[in-house]
Amino acid sequence: MRAVLLGGGLALLISLLGTRVAITQFTRMGYGQEIRDDGPTSHHTKRGTPTMGGVVIIAATVLGYFAAKLITTSEPSASALLLLFLFVGMGLVGFLDDFIKISKQRSLGLRSKAKMVGQTVIALVFGFLALSPWLEDDRGRTPASHSISFIRDFASFALPTVVVLALIWLIVTATSNAVNLTDGLDGLATGASVMVFGAYTLVNIWQNNQSCEISPGATCYEVRDPLDLAVIAAAITGACFGFLWWNASPAQIFMGDTGSLALGSALAGFAILTRTELLLIILGGVFVVETLSVMLQVGWFRISGGKRIFRMAPIHHHFEMLGWEQVTVVIRFWIVTGLCVAAGLGIFYAEWVAGI
Repeated sequence: MRAVLLGGGLALLISLLGTRVAITQFTRMGYGQEIRDDGPTSHHTKRGTPTMGGVVIIAATVLGYFAAKLITTSEPSASALLLLFLFVGMGLVGFLDDFIKISKQRSLGLRSKAKMVGQTVIALVFGFLALSPWLEDDRGRTPASHSISFIRDFASFALPTVVVLALIWLIVTATSNAVNLTDGLDGLATGASVMVFGAYTLVNIWQNNQSCEISPGATCYEVRDPLDLAVIAAAITGACFGFLWWNASPAQIFMGDTGSLALGSALAGFAILTRTELLLIILGGVFVVETLSVMLQVGWFRISGGKRIFRMAPIHHHFEMLGWEQVTVVIRFWIVTGLCVAAGLGIFYAEWVAGI
């Protein structure tokens, strides 16, 4: 438990101070954000704001985690290292995207096919290792399972490895892109991420306390390394908190694709490694709605021959176009995220209580 508190606290401190340094350095180097010409006109004033702040979130998380492990003299677990691989690897894909935007001075970075290739490679390597018997613990548990899960695995059937890898790819790419789509207003994605990662900190701590090794029984959790995953969840929560200080409206820095792809993939990783894949749909309800709004807008536009459902997608831009202030949109989306997290945690706990 000390490691959880240390990881979160150290990541918060590193992010809070490191983001201030990043703002100064990125401004000096000219790493400014390019703004879409077809976006809301109110966003044009943001052109030139430093971007790639996700580098700080990633660095603060990694440093906070390993510092906590060093201080508590405990070894990193296979599950934690796998999650960090996914987190950093997807952040690297986002970094390349951001760097191309900056160097080419355009609002589009990596071509969509190139970005998808990068996301696919990282997701499949993560999935392969998470299912590998090489990473079994002394109870024969691998970091990921061959079953679909909600609060825990549906143990009645196991899926073929190829199918599970396809599902892992889908979850990772969908969630990373969902957070990327949500990252369109000052502090929106960062604040929402704080709440969802905070929820996963609690989920992992509870799964550790009720693990089948500590409390065997019908309601125990067969999850590998839950307490170590809680350290990473706390570290990401702290890193996002520190970054939000500078990313809140008016934002002095943006996380860019570097941060949004990394955070989205980490959410997917937690869902897979904690056996709560379908629960993520509830916990991350705002990210789901943002993605669905884009899918509906694009689909209806093509079917109807140019008609639109929303004034602009993702949906947070729709409310901007209706005249809502950006801060109002962000705070109300945070409220919705809080309700989704409360509902998700309530369902998680109620399932355990009902099984007693």
